[in-house]
Amino acid sequence: MNKYLFLVLSLAASLACADDAKNEWQNTSLSDAVIEKIQTAKYDYKKCVSDEMQKTGYQQIDTRNATDAIMKQCEAVLAKMREVYTKAEVPEVIADRHLKQMRMQTTREVLQGMMFSAASRKAPGQ
Repeated sequence: MNKYLFLVLSLAASLACADDAKNEWQNTSLSDAVIEKIQTAKYDYKKCVSDEMQKTGYQQIDTRNATDAIMKQCEAVLAKMREVYTKAEVPEVIADRHLKQMRMQTTREVLQGMMFSAASRKAPGQ
């Protein structure tokens, strides 16, 4: 009886280990040219956001609405980075996660900058 129990448990353990190999992280390697294209696309996105922030029309509206409008204006530029990932055959999940992370981080930075700018305009003595 113990032999059969041991056999069933060892079989179950080996099947569990085989499934883990499928879910294991597979390291991808990107060429230097692809990395350079990604960095260029990231720079273009940050430049777009920076240029939009400089426009005076956003200073008259609420900072959250202004941030949302700025991010929407630059979404097309961010889509170019997704194209680079797609051409490099990066899995969609990884590409989307990186783009989401970048979008969220940039949104925080824009909102913080817009709030700082609005506070400095409203400060006494200005």
